[in-house]
Formats: sequence, structure tokens, C-alpha cells
Amino acid sequence: MSGMTSHGDLAAAGLQRLVSFYESISPESLQDLASCYAADAYFKDPFNEVRGLPDITAIFAHMFAALHEPRFIVTQQLLQGDRAALEWEFRFRFRRWNADASQCIRGASLLAFDAHGRVSQHRDYWDAAEELYEKLPAIGVLMRWLRRNASVKP
Repeated sequence: MSGMTSHGDLAAAGLQRLVSFYESISPESLQDLASCYAADAYFKDPFNEVRGLPDITAIFAHMFAALHEPRFIVTQQLLQGDRAALEWEFRFRFRRWNADASQCIRGASLLAFDAHGRVSQHRDYWDAAEELYEKLPAIGVLMRWLRRNASVKP
């Protein structure tokens, strides 16, 4: 098998390419999404569920339109075969509300890589209630009240 690249090696290279992409993401770099994601990749987060590069690209284009200075910091990565997990921080500022305050969402992504080392499945997990809704003016009051009243500890 000398000289041949294994599926695991391709997944490892794909993971490093993906981490580099996210940690340097910009509106201009969205054209490079095809180097990280398969053409028919599945992507799901708390707000979106899409399939295919055009729709995944649209999610990130919207992110840049809606937020100031969005950036990702990958804090942990695990790889086993063609599956990976990333822990990350997403830092940004709102454009329309409290634009001076830096925000941070902490989350995780589960990934599957295809035989070419590109992401075929991407699922993000983060707590939209704690990480986002509680920070918004009107809905935040309700979310904080719900959390207090649903908690074992007052």
C-alpha cells in the first residue's frame, strides 16, 4: 500500500483544511468552500438545514451580511477514521443591536468526510437559548425567566 493515501489520511488532511478555512473565513474565501465541502454536502445548525454548496455558501454569506467581524476559533479537534468533532468559539458583534459589544457562542461540530477528504455531513450543536436568545433585549428577558423557573437551583 506504499504510495497510496488512505481514507483516514484524506480525512485528516480535509480536517486541517477545514479548520484553516474556518479560522480565516472571510467573504472572499467563500469561493474556496468547494475545497472543503462535497458538492452535495449536508449542513445543519440550530437555524438552517441545507444540502449542497450553493445553500451552504448562502448561510455564510448571510452571516457576513448580518454580523460584524465574525470569526471562528477552533479549540479542540478529534478525528477517528472519516469522522471528526470540533469544539469552537464563534466571536462576532451584532450589526443591528448592541454593535459595540463582542459576543461569543461556544459550540461543537460533528463532521463526516467523503472518500476525497471533503466534508459530506456537517452538524453544529450549540445552545441558541443560552448563547444567543438570552442576549437579545425583548426575548432575553423571557429566556432568562424560563431558565430561572425551570432550573433545580433558584
